[in-house]
Amino acid sequence: MRILLAEDDQMLSNGVTMALSQNGYLVDHVKSGSAADSALTQTPYDAVILDLGLPDMDGLEVLTRLRQRGQATPVVILTAREAVPDRVNGLDLGANDYMTKPFHLDELEARIRAVLRKDSWSNQTEVRYGDFVYDTVGRRLYVRGEPVDLSAREVAVLELLLQRINKVVNKQQLTEHLSSWESSISFNAIEIIVHRLRKKLLGSGCNLRTIRGLGYILEPPQ
Repeated sequence: MRILLAEDDQMLSNGVTMALSQNGYLVDHVKSGSAADSALTQTPYDAVILDLGLPDMDGLEVLTRLRQRGQATPVVILTAREAVPDRVNGLDLGANDYMTKPFHLDELEARIRAVLRKDSWSNQTEVRYGDFVYDTVGRRLYVRGEPVDLSAREVAVLELLLQRINKVVNKQQLTEHLSSWESSISFNAIEIIVHRLRKKLLGSGCNLRTIRGLGYILEPPQ
């Protein structure tokens, strides 16, 4: 999952980025509203953490532009503005959640999981196909009741394939999903990750198939 963090407080940004990265999320950080707006027009993010008091463009303007473009990317506002009218305005403009500073990192992560679960998994805490079970909260895979050890990149690939079950996902979509501004991933690396993931899905009933020239498709049991 790739997240955009729009926050001008460097110390706070470092803490949030470190916490989310340790849990397998890819985080791109911007310090201004215009940079956030630009990033959102170029990259398909899974979620946005948005401060309101950003330099050169207020966070509410960033949110307004995002929704006017028809983008449904989940947005969690994280701000010092705690008055009820501010909360109401932010939510009415299209935010999915609203948190005020100071805050606990654990709660922020839980709220991010909640908006991602609603957006990506229709609020399901588990996805089941045959002997395949994916825990969308803990981001863990079980095959025949046994936990399967997955790398962060394998988890990211699996989640994208699950969100598009029975549909082809091309390599470009996977690289955008697994890359950040700090690190990018090649098509060759994608092939290696898919190869390893396919082996780990053996016995689950799900088939990870390569469609030559197009990409990959995850097929549930017949």
